[in-house]
Amino acid sequence: MEPTVAAFDRHALRATRSRRDGWRDTWRGYRTAARLGWRVEANWADPILFLTYSVAKPLAGALILVVMLEVVSGGGADEYRAFIVVGSALWSFVIAGLSGLAMSVLDDRERYRMLKYLYISPTSLAVLLLGRGTARFAMGGIGAAVTLAVGVLFLGVPFDPAVMDVPLLLASMALGLSGVIALGVVFAAVVLQTRQDSWSYPEAVAGALFLLVGAVFPLAVLPMPVQALGLVTPLTWWVAAVREALFPDAVSSIAGPGSLYTRLTGVTEPDRWVLLICLLATTVLVTLGAMLTFRVSERRAKDRGLIDQTTGT
Repeated sequence: MEPTVAAFDRHALRATRSRRDGWRDTWRGYRTAARLGWRVEANWADPILFLTYSVAKPLAGALILVVMLEVVSGGGADEYRAFIVVGSALWSFVIAGLSGLAMSVLDDRERYRMLKYLYISPTSLAVLLLGRGTARFAMGGIGAAVTLAVGVLFLGVPFDPAVMDVPLLLASMALGLSGVIALGVVFAAVVLQTRQDSWSYPEAVAGALFLLVGAVFPLAVLPMPVQALGLVTPLTWWVAAVREALFPDAVSSIAGPGSLYTRLTGVTEPDRWVLLICLLATTVLVTLGAMLTFRVSERRAKDRGLIDQTTGT
């Protein structure tokens, strides 16, 4: 007997409800993991004390770099002040994104011995790790905002809201933060395979990227092969796009005399559309690579028993 229209309608209704319930369960799992991550990171401390601790490190780093610039230049490098402050502020997001998901894996597997229970929960492991990493990401955002505010109010960074490119800022922040999260997923996949002594891996790699993507000095000072590696990294285009949005007259971190970009294109400074297109392309590639890497890593960890055992020696 051929199925009736009513049967098709009932099947479609059940499918719609199933998808709706799936999204609701995913959101509930993410929200619970995010709340747990915040409690773990804050260690149930006083909120004021915790916020002070969270912004002290990125703010101190920015102040050190600005003082070094003033000493080396003899006070004659005002155009680089905004360059350094923006790069230092954004790097709070990078450190938080790279370490948040990786540290969640290490904490739950090595310290709390809970990763195996999270793995068999109804919500996928990737969603739970993203929720756990949200707390560190929020802390990075607070540090970035405080660093920018201190740079403008106390360090003489020339900020003019009238010339700020708001659409470019919003688009670049959305794409850039997506790229940071994708890189965090990659490092979560890496530490899922490594031993207990990998606690320092995320910050070590973040420090290397700090020198690679034009956060505190233009790429032109680096060797050409290193510049090429920086140009295929979404963080390079993200930092440059945010600088262009906030400080249109700031020094370009990508192009200029001696840069690989200028040698290849003949352009002394990329415009906003080039920055966004390159940021979008590199972010999409990194995101696809992160999804594949985490899937392979999760399957391999399951096969080798790395999820339900500690790796300390």
